[in-house]
Parts: sequence; structure tokens; C-alpha cells
Amino acid sequence: MTKLPIISGKEAIKIFQKAGWIVSHQKGSHVILTKTGKYVNLSIPLHKELDTGTLRGLIRDSGMSVLEFCRYLSKH
Repeated sequence: MTKLPIISGKEAIKIFQKAGWIVSHQKGSHVILTKTGKYVNLSIPLHKELDTGTLRGLIRDSGMSVLEFCRYLSKH
């Protein structure tokens, strides 16, 4: 299992945008991302540090693997 880094909500949004997700809107402290062809939206909290379980769930919901996410992170 690949170890996830500790990143902020803003960093996570930037990485998902590189993967083709688009910021739809913001509701309170959560930014909602959408992607054409996907039936799920990602709701990313704007915290200074995302819990690893939250980040892992977002990655799973996006259809990416943790390794794929980390590759986008290294390009960041």
C-alpha cells in the first residue's frame, strides 16, 4: 500500500484539477469538483491538513489509484 503524504485541501484540489476535475462551486468550507463522464462529485474540505482516510476516500471516489494520485503530486 502506497503511503499518502500530508497535504492541504487546496493542494488536493490542484492535483485533482491536473487529473481533469473542474471546480463546480463552493459550499461553506468545501469545494465541489466535477468531471465529465463521472457520476460522482468530489467534496474537498479546505483544511490545512486532510486526514489520510478522507484523502484516500476522495482518491477512490475519483477512480484513481493512490499511485496515480502520487504521480500527479510529484508533477505538482
